[in-house]
Amino acid sequence: MNTALKIAVFTTSLATAFGLAYGVGHATGSGSGTAAKPAAGHSSHSGHEGHDDGGGPLPGGLQISDRGYTLSLDNAFTTAGAPTDLRFRILGADGRPVTDYQAQHEKELHLIVAPRDLSTFQHLHPTRAADGTWSARTDLPAAGEYRVLADFTPAGVTEGLTLGADLHAAGDLRPAPLPDTGRTVTVDGYTVTLDGDLTPGRPGRLTLSVSRDGRPVTDLQPYLGAYGHLVALRAGDLAYLHVHPENVHPESTAPGPEIAFDATAPSVGSYRLFLDFKHQDTVHTAAFTVTAGEAAAAPHQH
Repeated sequence: MNTALKIAVFTTSLATAFGLAYGVGHATGSGSGTAAKPAAGHSSHSGHEGHDDGGGPLPGGLQISDRGYTLSLDNAFTTAGAPTDLRFRILGADGRPVTDYQAQHEKELHLIVAPRDLSTFQHLHPTRAADGTWSARTDLPAAGEYRVLADFTPAGVTEGLTLGADLHAAGDLRPAPLPDTGRTVTVDGYTVTLDGDLTPGRPGRLTLSVSRDGRPVTDLQPYLGAYGHLVALRAGDLAYLHVHPENVHPESTAPGPEIAFDATAPSVGSYRLFLDFKHQDTVHTAAFTVTAGEAAAAPHQH
């Protein structure tokens, strides 16, 4: 991904987060796992042809097909609560699987899986077979509608793409409202504090500080080419916002406690920010709920 707030903020496309996407997915056949014929016509981790309500490029992850490339799930139906192999292909304009990619943040393709209520978040790195089939082991914790977001750059393409498709998990559905996290969250014994705001249509600086047992963590380890990776998803349609780290070269950046990102929110609304950071050889994920603009009008309801 150009993945860090790559936000911004799940991946959206934290996006996806970010129901337009739901309609798009079904209209193009993602519900059945059958890909629509690719249509010509995203941007390097920032948008697609078309515009958001703010007049800017449409955020990533809202389309199953863009610029001649299509995300095709082998099976868009699964059962919650059990490990499953998620298999898919990226089809080119000729309908054949793409087998040549440019590495971005140390990976050829980044995969985000998030439910519509943004209660969970998975950042996966699938493996690719020689025939272009990607596969990733995942476990969907609860029933519901999920968005699968593939972030990649084909060989010979200047700007990367983020494509999205719907994944349906059978079971007892119990959607929940977005949690009110405030500016500080605790995960796995670490405390992460967020400073900065998302401003619709304008770049902003988001700084996240990591501490443990009351002491700043100053020995973070590089993860995906930086000391932190941030995905932002817009609540309501899971639009995927690419957030960029302030400095993509760990060797020239202090290894904590602060990790800074530049992010632009495409519209007023609620967003979920997912920060991945690595310490003592383990990757941890801190999740925040933030609003952009006029208090997001009202809390997101389900």
